[in-house]
Amino acid sequence: MRIAKVIGTVTLNRWHPSLDAACYRLAIPMALDELASGGEPAGEELVVYDSLGAGIGSLIAISEGGEAAQPFLPEPKPVDAYNAAILDSIDIPRNNEITR
Repeated sequence: MRIAKVIGTVTLNRWHPSLDAACYRLAIPMALDELASGGEPAGEELVVYDSLGAGIGSLIAISEGGEAAQPFLPEPKPVDAYNAAILDSIDIPRNNEITR
């Protein structure tokens, strides 16, 4: 699972009936240093199936690959990335504050 920032919405003029009641978001996965600094993501865009209603600028937890279809079993949906959570905040401790 990775954390990504939503940067847009994908509009479809045709879709598979199993994809009703949700939409696609355009998101960029973020690296740890981008999350810690609050900077803008510099990765490659990814289309994410979103049934939770994330808005532009939201941070989301995404599941990719085969795991993205798992929430829909026994009737899997044809998705490669799924929005598993909308994140309110992220706390990243500094290196010297990490305890083991």
